[in-house]
Amino acid sequence: MIDLRLLREDPDLIRASQRLRGESTEPVDALLRADEERRAATQRFEALRAEQKSLGKQVAKALGDERAALLARTRELASEVKTAEAAATEADQALRRAQLALPNIVAHGVPPGGEDDFVVLKTVGDIPDIAPGKDHLAIGEALGAIDTERGAKVSGSRFYFLTGVGALLQLAMLQMAIQQAVENGFTPSITPSLVRPEAMEGTGFLGAHASEIYRLEADDLYLVGTSEVSLAAYHSNEILELDGPRRYAGWSTCYRREAGSHGKDVRGILRVHQFDKVEMFSFCRPEEAEAEHVRLLAMEEEMLAKVEIPYRVIDVAAGDLGSSAARKFDCEAWVPSQGRYREVTSTSNCTTFQARRLNIRYRDADGKPQTVATLNGTLATTRWLIPILENHQQTDGSVRVPKALQPFLGGRDVLEPLSNRTGHPGKD
Repeated sequence: MIDLRLLREDPDLIRASQRLRGESTEPVDALLRADEERRAATQRFEALRAEQKSLGKQVAKALGDERAALLARTRELASEVKTAEAAATEADQALRRAQLALPNIVAHGVPPGGEDDFVVLKTVGDIPDIAPGKDHLAIGEALGAIDTERGAKVSGSRFYFLTGVGALLQLAMLQMAIQQAVENGFTPSITPSLVRPEAMEGTGFLGAHASEIYRLEADDLYLVGTSEVSLAAYHSNEILELDGPRRYAGWSTCYRREAGSHGKDVRGILRVHQFDKVEMFSFCRPEEAEAEHVRLLAMEEEMLAKVEIPYRVIDVAAGDLGSSAARKFDCEAWVPSQGRYREVTSTSNCTTFQARRLNIRYRDADGKPQTVATLNGTLATTRWLIPILENHQQTDGSVRVPKALQPFLGGRDVLEPLSNRTGHPGKD
């Protein structure tokens, strides 16, 4: 949600942000009108209420014809106050609708353009020479780690089972992520997967991303696509004591409808309806947000280094930011079977946009409540299994386990295919 003071002082800044996103500037003008109409309606209501209170005092002292006239005016005024109050309420609601329609202001330095206009900030690691190599699904099936066939039988397309070493590998990766988060001062959290509408709206996911979300109509609850939603709403309507950033690492199962992705990435577990993720989330003072964003990115890169996969970092273009982000960095891992980099992490600086919607504040040096900034970043997710399996595959069908992951897999350094093992469950 945009700061109305900034809107009034510098509407051209917000119009320029809209143009960077490739969007219309009309929502800026609509918000300006709604703000003016709300202020006018509020002023009229307050003026009539003040007159009503003044008349009440005068009536108590008046006598005779004067009292009768004052009482008549009081009755007229009561109707006017009621009408003005209704108009002020409607103006408030119209203002909120206009505020919710406007995305965050793009940060200085974000590349203009759309999905393909990102800027590569760095490339890390050597691309392995894997020829011919297998894709992650073929590797996972050979390991007895991924079963998409039975996932589709049980739940439909884009569902899967992680079995045997697949389940253990995901748990190991997520546990390693939580350990790293705790070592860096994050509070570990296992978060709700179902949230109320105000939590989803407050984080900005009921706008352009609404089609991605599963809704349970009978209960008016939403399934989260990231624990960012639950963690952001955790401190809604609170005033925080912020001596420094307050950091959380949320472990949750996430759900996405993948609307509009028909025919895209249908093989394997790249684009699925359900997955698990460890998400970082920070509340901080606005002046700390840029440095905190760099910190979250460094945390993601540290995890990628631990799983020993090549990756690159991109600065996402304005038109691909999403409504809440002012700036976003993605880490994309090399996927040998596709011969390209694919997104595995994302970290966003949402400035005060989400917190203003969720009414999350802190006290400044003078004790005055101010709006906090919020940031989020992926630390590990199911999708990471793809580059781990593909980049560490060996010619005999086994998969080498990165050294940092081995303690979380009971010291195992190699995942062997089912054909090399006995007593394993297999397909009928």
